[in-house]
Amino acid sequence: MKDSIIIKAILAGLFIGIAGVAYLSVDNKVIGALLFSFGLLMVVTKGYYLYTGKVGYLLPYEKGYLIVLLKTLVGNIIGIGLVGLLFRFSGIDTVIDAAETLSLLKLSNAWYETLILAIFCGMMMYVGVQGYKAMKIDLMKVLIVIFAVTIFILSKFEHSIANMLYFFVGNTWSWQALLYTTIWIFGNAIGAVVLNLVEPKIS
Repeated sequence: MKDSIIIKAILAGLFIGIAGVAYLSVDNKVIGALLFSFGLLMVVTKGYYLYTGKVGYLLPYEKGYLIVLLKTLVGNIIGIGLVGLLFRFSGIDTVIDAAETLSLLKLSNAWYETLILAIFCGMMMYVGVQGYKAMKIDLMKVLIVIFAVTIFILSKFEHSIANMLYFFVGNTWSWQALLYTTIWIFGNAIGAVVLNLVEPKIS
């Protein structure tokens, strides 16, 4: 297929969206965080393209990588948007209400607070993806992904792609939501890129 990046990015968005719905469906946040890790596990095992998993490798820059990231981001938005919009027709009001509550809560932070939380999330996503690549033992590959996701969920770090799901399901898109989504996109990039640049120097 000529442009498999878009397809792989859409699939990544779909699975992150499904994992996000599972997270919204349970009251226990620890269990929800563990369920959410299914999304990233699908991404890394299948080789799908997730923006927060790819952006950490932006530097040192290789020609064409910005286009890859842009296609990845667009595909992720399409995939997670499909899940979110379709799920609004599911009739499961508890999940829809949970998405609305969570999305509005995320918008209650000041812009610099939400940026900091996005930077930390970018770091954890880099740890999960890079750890999966670097680990030689399959069990350790899985565990590092699960722990990275669980930590960012329970710590209330801001994941740009996952947060879009809450806006779609909760129907809470606004100008502020668009602004904060942009902040999260850049914050995730900062965290992942910095950690990628620093890590080899301290290893």
